Amino acid sequence: MGKLECLYDTLDVLCPMHVILNATGHVVHAGPTLRKLRPDATMTGARFLELFELNRPRRVSSMDQLLETQGVKLHLRFRDEPQTTLKGVLVPSPEDGGAIINLSFGISILDGVRDYALTSADFAATDLTIEMLYLVEAKSAAMEASRKLNQRLQGAMIAAEEQAFTDTLTGLKNRRAVDHILPRMIENDKEFAVMQMDLDFFKAVNDTMGHAAGDHVLQQVAKILVEETRDDDVVARVGGDEFVLVFSNVKRRAILSDIASRMISEIEKPMVFNGENCCISSSIGIAMSGETTPLTVAQLLADADTALYASKHKGRACHTFFDPGMVDEIACAMSENGAKGRAASG
Repeated sequence: MGKLECLYDTLDVLCPMHVILNATGHVVHAGPTLRKLRPDATMTGARFLELFELNRPRRVSSMDQLLETQGVKLHLRFRDEPQTTLKGVLVPSPEDGGAIINLSFGISILDGVRDYALTSADFAATDLTIEMLYLVEAKSAAMEASRKLNQRLQGAMIAAEEQAFTDTLTGLKNRRAVDHILPRMIENDKEFAVMQMDLDFFKAVNDTMGHAAGDHVLQQVAKILVEETRDDDVVARVGGDEFVLVFSNVKRRAILSDIASRMISEIEKPMVFNGENCCISSSIGIAMSGETTPLTVAQLLADADTALYASKHKGRACHTFFDPGMVDEIACAMSENGAKGRAASG
């Protein structure tokens, strides 16, 4: 092996992004990594200043001027696409008037690795670039692990929140969910409606057929309520046989009346459990946010409950919209019932 070949092999290992120039400024040898940046081009024999454009120092157009940059950091880039920017330092070759220029990516190393699919094998073993690549790889792995962990934590939080707001028997929302949702709907200042529903004769099912039958009835009622409402409506079980439904962006009573009538009709159909019919009905009270004063969660639920009581008083299996006059009527009815009870006991 000749002296030049030994030099080339040595430089290929120590600085794989170098070029060796002759006295006329033409490339006589290029390191393997530099050749990898332009796999379809032949660097050997090309004039260095035709391959690269010097940004600093400027106005370098000849080999003599290039040699004057000895020891100065060179800022250059490829003239053809992609115009990757590089850093370099020149060392003159006293024997033939040529030079050796060692190049590197500098702070654009990550772009270089990405654009040219470089690996640690493309750099000298002692090059700090290797350490940077390891750090970047470790950081990427850590960020990916952190992202997956955050996704799992977020999923767990969502699941926990969903569980906290869900009635385990029916899969509907629970009272906690209603107490969380209604204040937000009031803040949004959009009209909505609240239905309060109570099942008629449900206690009789529990007492005569057992709690398993009662649970079956509640699950069937939940299914009916979900089928008769929209995805963005809220359907919640807030007590043993008590339900609250919240309808967003509904202003017309006729729409709510149709929904209530359909639900009552479906719930009145016998529900079979272990070969026996479970017969119940339902009563509904409806309060409109635009008609509630003051508009608070407590007042909305109180108005819906008052309307529900009116439905029960009318004979059950019906729905009633809240009207302020109901308050006095219900108070009188309760007073009369109390008087009758006292008279009967006396």
